[in-house]
Amino acid sequence: MGSLALNSLFTVAHFIKARCEHGLKAGELKDKNYIFFEVEILDYKTNKQLCFLDKVEPHATIKEIKSLLYKCYPKLYPARQSLKLHPKGNALKDDDILENLPVGTTATMYFKDLGPQLGWTMNCLYYWGFSAWLAYYINHPLYTPPTYGNQQVHYALLMFVLCEAGNFSINLTLNNMKTSGSLLTRFPYPTRNPFTWLFFFVSCPNYTYEVGTWIGFTIMTQCAPVAVYTLVGFIQMTIWARGKHKTYMQQFRDYPGLRMAIIPLFL
Repeated sequence: MGSLALNSLFTVAHFIKARCEHGLKAGELKDKNYIFFEVEILDYKTNKQLCFLDKVEPHATIKEIKSLLYKCYPKLYPARQSLKLHPKGNALKDDDILENLPVGTTATMYFKDLGPQLGWTMNCLYYWGFSAWLAYYINHPLYTPPTYGNQQVHYALLMFVLCEAGNFSINLTLNNMKTSGSLLTRFPYPTRNPFTWLFFFVSCPNYTYEVGTWIGFTIMTQCAPVAVYTLVGFIQMTIWARGKHKTYMQQFRDYPGLRMAIIPLFL
């Protein structure tokens, strides 16, 4: 009885060993046939090669590829990177998977530097910090109402609402152009919506309207911290608008010379 049990145990052990060896060989075979991708990243303006990534996992995301590029160029953190499959194409999303893109095993991507970006934590601190500061002064027991009372509030509120409607109209127009693909071949232009006619005079009317919104809110509240917030926002949006205006001027030879970046006929 003891000999039979020993033989059975030996048989089971031999079977397990054989299964393990078979699994190991299958795994080794899989590794040998495993297909990796090669990713070449070029500058979207000069076509100069920035880096060549070898043996990239097929299920790697664009976010992971940006991290690999970041290792080569420490100043180019992922938030300021834009990767495209064509120099004038749409930017790839961070969650796009490499093997799902219309590329072969050797993929070429075009890099654009978006410039310094605010991180999610720095961005939240900016907006929530300013919001808390404004709310403290506006709701303080010693808050002084606007000089001209309700009349000042009503006119400023009307300006606020109109600028918000304009901002919405501009962003809707840009989104429609992007969806149809016309934003890649044409610069933004006015539509039948009167709010979009500001495109005749500025390249980024969405920023113009947003600044107008906060000017209206400043008049409405007649509060110094709100004015500071409006000024800081105006400076930042001017930087963005001038960058976008410069891009339009370089990309389109027939771009209207009358257009300014953010303030008609001035800036």
